[in-house]
Amino acid sequence: MADRDPEVQALLDKKAIEEVLLLFLRGCDRGDEALVERAYWPDGWEDHGGTFNGPASEWVAVVKERLPKAGLMNHLAMNMVIELKGPTSALAECYILTASRLKVKGEWFDTRTLARCVDQMEKRGDEWRILRRTMCWEWNEEHEISETWARGAITNDPTQLRRGAKKPDDILYTAAA
Repeated sequence: MADRDPEVQALLDKKAIEEVLLLFLRGCDRGDEALVERAYWPDGWEDHGGTFNGPASEWVAVVKERLPKAGLMNHLAMNMVIELKGPTSALAECYILTASRLKVKGEWFDTRTLARCVDQMEKRGDEWRILRRTMCWEWNEEHEISETWARGAITNDPTQLRRGAKKPDDILYTAAA
C-alpha cells in the first residue's frame, strides 16, 4: 500500500481512536463484554479515579462481573479531544456523562455522573487501543425515579414502549440488519 498523506492518516487515526472509545461505552451500556475488553491492550492499565488502580485486565474482569447484573445505564461521550503524539501514540480526553438506574439497599433511584477520562492510546500494527486510562470524577446527582414519559406526551402506557436492554436482548443485536 502506498504511503498516505500525513493529514489523511491523522484523520483516520483520530477516527479509529474515537471508535475504540465509543465502542467501549457501548459495551458498558449493552453489557457486551467483548467490546469492553477489546478497548484495552492486554498490558494496559486502568486508574478509575479512586475506585480501582491496576492492570486493565483486572478492571475488565470486575466490569464483566458487574455488567450482566447492572441496571439500565447510558454513557454519553462529549468534548472528545484527540492529540496525536506520533504515528503510534496519542492522548485522548473525553467527558463521559452517565445516567443510571440503580438499586442500593433495596431502593431504586436514578443517578447522573460526569467523569473525565484521559487515555494514553497506542497503535500496534493497524489497531489503536487504550494503554493507560486515568479517570477523574467531576460531579454526581441522584434523585427518586419520576418516569412519566414527558407527563404522558410520549405515551400514556409506558408498558408498550420498546426499552433498551443488555446483550443479547437490545435492538442492537435483534434489529434486522
